Amino acid sequence: MLAYELEHGSFRIIFTKVIAMITIIDDIFDVHGTFEELEVFTRAVERWDMEVIDELPDYMQVCYRALLDVYREAEHLLPEEVGSYSIYFGIESMKGMVRAYFAEAKWYHHQYTPTMEEYMQVALVSGGGLFLAATAFVGLKDVVTKDDFEWLFKIPKILRGCQIVIRLVNDMVTHKFEQKVGQVASAVECYMKQYGVTEEKAKHELWKHVNDAWKDINEEALHQTVVSAPLLNMIVDIARMIGVWYEDIDIYTHSSTRMKDGITSLFIDPFPLDM
Repeated sequence: MLAYELEHGSFRIIFTKVIAMITIIDDIFDVHGTFEELEVFTRAVERWDMEVIDELPDYMQVCYRALLDVYREAEHLLPEEVGSYSIYFGIESMKGMVRAYFAEAKWYHHQYTPTMEEYMQVALVSGGGLFLAATAFVGLKDVVTKDDFEWLFKIPKILRGCQIVIRLVNDMVTHKFEQKVGQVASAVECYMKQYGVTEEKAKHELWKHVNDAWKDINEEALHQTVVSAPLLNMIVDIARMIGVWYEDIDIYTHSSTRMKDGITSLFIDPFPLDM
């Protein structure tokens, strides 16, 4: 669980609302939006201005209004001295996610399977490593500075490792379901096509990249001195969280499975006192 301490209440409010928004946007890109609608939505997010809302179809207007409201409300939860730059970087990370989603939508629209290099350049962004870390930094108002955000957006080694873990673990667990419902090729399909190997061989090679990424994460978490330990630990915890979500099935998408059980045990079921 990220930032469970009592003093991080505003973090949990901001993080929860922003994750809810990106989940809705992800569904719009994967399921609901036509290619033309997605193009208009991407332009609207780039402009980040309520004046463009009438250019969107009705169902997107609901999402777009809520998106801008979430970040406006988040700024009010933050001290004035950190709110402006924190929200700026948070919004930039959201724009990056939407740009990456649209790049993947173009691949799917044109039935194009990218090379691994092309895929990873976009998919490391759409996987959400920078977005999740930036959103977490926004909520950690007492320990984060503008310099910390600038360090993060340069994609330091620890974040790069986190991005790789998120993207590849996600792809290896979800790719069969996503291909069945009609989504863009994952790292598994891209690797298989580029190198002419079986699914088993592709996954074996991708797991090597995941293991190497974890080595980078652990090394940087132990030896990095540019930013404070709470910020480094947040990035590590984000990578660890993905291991829970995608251990062997996608419990984020199929949330009536272990995700429901975990939430129930954490917040609803009483803790036994007679142990």
